[in-house]
Amino acid sequence: MSQGSSTAPQVDLSKAVGFQPPPQRVIYTARDLMLYALSIGVQPSELHFLYENDRNFSAFPTYPLVLGLKKDNHGVSVYGAGGKEDIPGIPSYDPNKLVHGDQSLEILRYPLPLEGTFELHTKVTGVYDKGKGMVIERTTTMVDPKEPNKPYASMKGSAFVRGAGGWGGPKGPKPEALDPPKDKQPDASYEDRTTDDTAILYRLSGDYNPLHIDPTIAPRVGFKKPILHGLCTYGHAAHAVLKTFASSDPSALKSITGRFTAPVYPGDTLVTNMWKVPSDHKDQEKIIFQVVAKESNQIVINGGCVVLWSKGKRPESKL
Repeated sequence: MSQGSSTAPQVDLSKAVGFQPPPQRVIYTARDLMLYALSIGVQPSELHFLYENDRNFSAFPTYPLVLGLKKDNHGVSVYGAGGKEDIPGIPSYDPNKLVHGDQSLEILRYPLPLEGTFELHTKVTGVYDKGKGMVIERTTTMVDPKEPNKPYASMKGSAFVRGAGGWGGPKGPKPEALDPPKDKQPDASYEDRTTDDTAILYRLSGDYNPLHIDPTIAPRVGFKKPILHGLCTYGHAAHAVLKTFASSDPSALKSITGRFTAPVYPGDTLVTNMWKVPSDHKDQEKIIFQVVAKESNQIVINGGCVVLWSKGKRPESKL
């Protein structure tokens, strides 16, 4: 067991890392897909994400990221499992002290289904001591339970638990350098103003954390008012890149990664700056991106990278 000060949490890495909870059943319908697309800034000109009778109707490719909290519930789920997941070797923590760190997603199977019942298979792949907090990293795959060896998507996310560090654990691997090219202006920028009700709309996709709607909770955890969900900002960035460089073709997205660096408040204007950089593969395109909250001039997503399939090389598309 890793030992820290008397006030530090007692963490047993041998029990925590590698832990796999039972598969989680998740469900969604076409209505869920449309609601999600609206909340991340998809425009009426992109009806194939918004209209069920469009001949090219498709799931926006980052949709699987919401399923872990939506679960198998079509109603309003009770939020509060953040500190009650019972990961062996990790003490319970206050879910209001948890913030999203890094997030990545890779699409492995095209196209994503328009509805159905699926499973999320999750494994704790890292637990790190960052001094001021603890990072818990999980890797999750979305599968059809009838074909568990053919996953649709792989997602790796880290949660930062404020105040839970100092127990003498590993610091974790150094993140890959995904900074924009120096002394080069963005190849493209996409500006998208959120509204005062963006978080209220996005939460209907399944993340009912009251931090994003309840004005009495936000000040208690250090925010002046309810903040926007990090994955909502993430979806806006994915939409900006896909619309700018791939004509909103859902099958063009191979993968996306990014690191959350500052909160976004509903009503902020999101500016996604994008740079084309050399790709490691000739059939792919690589886009580095940053998201800036225009009003505060703060970078809210850094280390962003999208890998797109080159036109003609991407999996079969309906567009």
